[in-house]
Amino acid sequence: MDIMITGSIAYDYLMRFPGRFSEHLLKDQLHQVSLSFLVDDMTKHWGGVAANIAVNMALMGLRPRLMGTVGRDFGDYRTWLEQVGVDTSSVRQIEDVFTASFFANTDLDNNQIASFYSGAMGYAKDYSLAEASSNQWPDLVVISPNDPKAMTNLVNECREHGIRFVYDPSQQVARLSGEELKADMQGAYVMVVNAYEAEVICQKTGQTLDDLRNAIEILVITQGERGSHIYLDGDLITVPPFPPEQIKDPTGVGDAYRAGLLRGIIAGWPLELAGQVGALCATYALEQVGTQNHSYTLDEFVTRFRTRFNDNGRLDDLLQPASPTRQ
Repeated sequence: MDIMITGSIAYDYLMRFPGRFSEHLLKDQLHQVSLSFLVDDMTKHWGGVAANIAVNMALMGLRPRLMGTVGRDFGDYRTWLEQVGVDTSSVRQIEDVFTASFFANTDLDNNQIASFYSGAMGYAKDYSLAEASSNQWPDLVVISPNDPKAMTNLVNECREHGIRFVYDPSQQVARLSGEELKADMQGAYVMVVNAYEAEVICQKTGQTLDDLRNAIEILVITQGERGSHIYLDGDLITVPPFPPEQIKDPTGVGDAYRAGLLRGIIAGWPLELAGQVGALCATYALEQVGTQNHSYTLDEFVTRFRTRFNDNGRLDDLLQPASPTRQ
């Protein structure tokens, strides 16, 4: 299957605050917050939602195509992505600007306060799926956080050409209006958000959770340390988390989960199994600082998976030689 992952490609600046944000937020002063958190360390990593999903899919034995706009500082990042198995031929480089940047501060409870500088991502609205594909339309498009106009454009292209798409607004839920969210999710094959984002979407659109479930073929709501909920045809599938050996940083955990979930859906596995695969992918990311610093062989993945879940032998598919990638 030819998969196009669209969205942000960025550099991540990850910081750790040795305290709890909640202890410094005064309930009766939230209308005039002015805080500075002194952090113990900061590290720089490759990131961006689309790139994170693509890297995790590559770890699962696929070669997804990555689509997005980057700046003149992208050279080393492109080399890295190609080395791990991501097709970057659909990444457009803008020489006048720098690649987008994500700044995240995480506290002792793994709560985060983050900011995102769009940089070259601001040009994504002028880059169409038709241009990126050279009219070789993909079988599935993942529409993850990007320039808001770019996300709408991609949704419309997918509808126009009958391409299945996964709608993943996540970090852009705060930026998108209720009208935009309601319009863009229509016709999605899968929508993935976290529990907080689901609540915000309901408030902004005036819809209930039941409305979302009826509008989306497969609705997935991640629940953080409580796992994930998958809704299909009125049924709820509850997927527990995969216990981590250590917790280093939550940044990119949701992206890794999405990659594993979609790997299972693409393979035609039951949704419960797909969610469980996503859960282990998420745990690998949680155990490292940086969204693309974890690694494993497929043998290692399957062996570890079977210490917690029963796949009834279906994950043996991952251990078979990959079929040639369509060029």
